[in-house]
Amino acid sequence: MPFGRADRRSVANFPQVFGRVSEVPTASSGASGLAGRYAQALFDLAGERGALDAVAADLDALSRMFDDSPDFVRLVRSPVIKRDAAGKAVAALSRGGDFNALTANFLGLLAKNRRLFELAAMIAAFRSLLADSRGEVAAEVVSATPLSDKHIAAIADALRASTGAKVALSPRVDPALLGGMIVRVGSRMVDSSLRTKLSKLELAMKGIG
Repeated sequence: MPFGRADRRSVANFPQVFGRVSEVPTASSGASGLAGRYAQALFDLAGERGALDAVAADLDALSRMFDDSPDFVRLVRSPVIKRDAAGKAVAALSRGGDFNALTANFLGLLAKNRRLFELAAMIAAFRSLLADSRGEVAAEVVSATPLSDKHIAAIADALRASTGAKVALSPRVDPALLGGMIVRVGSRMVDSSLRTKLSKLELAMKGIG
């Protein structure tokens, strides 16, 4: 089901209807603000339709593609791919991934409005909204190689102890890192005290199989 007129009316905080949000001037809000508005619209619609978990799972799959698929990265970031070709590509991707209809139509809208290059920022913004709604803190850990479940759990425990809140941790692999890991909590890097704890944890994890 496409984004319809009723859906657009439900996003009251948009200065224009959802289908024309990309035409809002970005000078005052910046790219992150625009990405936030798209993410808010998707979050609101997914909430109304009881599809938050399904859409979040789709976005997690897309996030992994940034690390695993050079073709996907080119599709999202290349300025020379025409919108019709991009639209067909994301439609095929949605079918192949068995994505929720909201996710599929959202990707189609981004392709039509030539906003696929902001997809990563939109995914991050959606995750923050979802974490807030659940009383969690959204965090991301970036490592040079995939972390084991044991490593991820240990990092989540360290973040939970530091923040005093339940942590929604999203791991990501960046082969460009020479080693170690980068941890972000919300929109900021971890503070010095937590960085020290994580450094000790990282050293300890070297002995974990």
